[in-house]
Amino acid sequence: MKLPGPDHPITISPNPKRVRVTAGDIVIADTTHALTLKEAKYPAVQYVPREDANMALLERTARTTHCPYKGDANYFSIRTDGKSLENAIWTYETPFPAMAEITGHLAFYPDKVTIEEVG
Repeated sequence: MKLPGPDHPITISPNPKRVRVTAGDIVIADTTHALTLKEAKYPAVQYVPREDANMALLERTARTTHCPYKGDANYFSIRTDGKSLENAIWTYETPFPAMAEITGHLAFYPDKVTIEEVG
């Protein structure tokens, strides 16, 4: 486990805007409670609470990855209209203590879905 610091900063802050995630015409998530995670020089990521996502469209996959700063990630595919977007979502179900705020949140690959900030 590594802790964020000056050489690898990570900040998590509430997003004041509404965040909507869609796959085609299907709304996957819609929330006013997203968290914006900024990590080092990577693009900012919106973490959406699970309760604001349509979990019926998601299917857990066997994929896992490890981040030395956040912990072990699990993945979901999105199933809509007979199509599947494989491993389009990641989540840290038991993140390291420094990242506890993202527990119960989902993050989406922007090349697989449309992520919009509204208002």
